[in-house]
Amino acid sequence: MKNRRSGFAVPYVVWMALFVVIPIIIMAVYAFTTAAFDGTLENFARMGTYLSVFLRSFRLAIIATLVCLLIGYPLSYMMAKEGPRFQKIAMVLIMLPMWINFLLRTYAWMSILETNGLINQLFQRIGIIDLYNSIAIHFVSDPANYVPITHFKMIGTSGAVVLGMVYNYLPFMILPIYSVIVKLDHSLLEAARDLGANSFGVFRKVIFPLSLPGVLSGVTMVFVPSVSTFAISRLLGGGTQMLLGDLIEQQFLGGAYNPHLGAAISLVMMLVVVVCMVVMNHFGEGEEQAVML
Repeated sequence: MKNRRSGFAVPYVVWMALFVVIPIIIMAVYAFTTAAFDGTLENFARMGTYLSVFLRSFRLAIIATLVCLLIGYPLSYMMAKEGPRFQKIAMVLIMLPMWINFLLRTYAWMSILETNGLINQLFQRIGIIDLYNSIAIHFVSDPANYVPITHFKMIGTSGAVVLGMVYNYLPFMILPIYSVIVKLDHSLLEAARDLGANSFGVFRKVIFPLSLPGVLSGVTMVFVPSVSTFAISRLLGGGTQMLLGDLIEQQFLGGAYNPHLGAAISLVMMLVVVVCMVVMNHFGEGEEQAVML
């Protein structure tokens, strides 16, 4: 019977070996070899020239994760406090954009943020651009040579990349937090109120600590794809906001073809992400033990 149960794990083990373990081994081999497959550490030494790309990737990913947390936690909390009917409607609205292809959603934001996009057209019609010009002319050193703007530059900025990350990955922050809060034992909340805690005290001492597993799960699910994205940075960044995903793709498909360097960057990024996940999981375990005590 035990051998029969173990047999059910064979397809999973084969799948993991083919699509997880073997690719990682191949990536490690490429990372530590030259084009002639001689052992070397030169690929890792060359990554110092791309330090700005690493810093930009992690900075934008952290900003996007924090924005998702600031938006997602209140939404999850409010959803959990409402009735089942409202929760079902809210869940459909949150998941609805996920039914559309990722690239199509990003292309839609390109048409919204571009020079003649919907936002700039709206700003022109309601007079915000004219108001900006009338205010800006008083702060320039040479008002006579001031050239009024006709639109706001949105595409090709860090803000556009962060906006794309938040829009695409916000559901991954909301869902785990909501699933934890909605399952909280209400007797704990009632006990806290009976002991004299007000609404803020109940939230700070009971709800938030117990919801930390969902928060850490949401942070991980947003940060990991944000730091490795390349479609969002390419489309909304306009080619000026290169991230790690773009850099890796450039090594495999671009003119600077160097799969060994690309593999080294991928390996380092994977190790950094794994370390971040281990630290966050360790922090979550510590919080859970503190709450239990």
